[in-house]
Amino acid sequence: MSKKLIFSLLLVPAVVFGANPIKITWDQLSDVTFKKKWNATENMFLLEPQFGPKVLALKGKEVSLGGYMIPVDVDANYYVLSSNPFASCFFCGGAGPESVVSIKFKKVTKRFNTDDKVTIKGILRLNVDDINDLNYILEGAEVI
Repeated sequence: MSKKLIFSLLLVPAVVFGANPIKITWDQLSDVTFKKKWNATENMFLLEPQFGPKVLALKGKEVSLGGYMIPVDVDANYYVLSSNPFASCFFCGGAGPESVVSIKFKKVTKRFNTDDKVTIKGILRLNVDDINDLNYILEGAEVI
């Protein structure tokens, strides 16, 4: 068999089935600092994320991340994945904004309960400008 044919056969599974997502950790997502920035529209200071090199290297890549589901708007299929259970998550406990990820599912999914432990894959988007969404967003997300 020629080297070209062998190489082509090795690539088929990656092309047909898609490459595996990069497994990331919440520790990697903590590579962010926040700077106060005046928002004239809201007439107040807001915290603007300054993403570090570990996070910037993941921007636009397909990643997978495990955590706890927090239903925000079940009817709209909007959930947040948290590094901590609800009682100690960013919204209710002392964790920071780097400990939650907005999940934008590829298609309507089953309903999740608070604190369902899941692993999600999707394309990591970094949000600096939209104050109505979280700093980390997984687009085209699916449960794996």
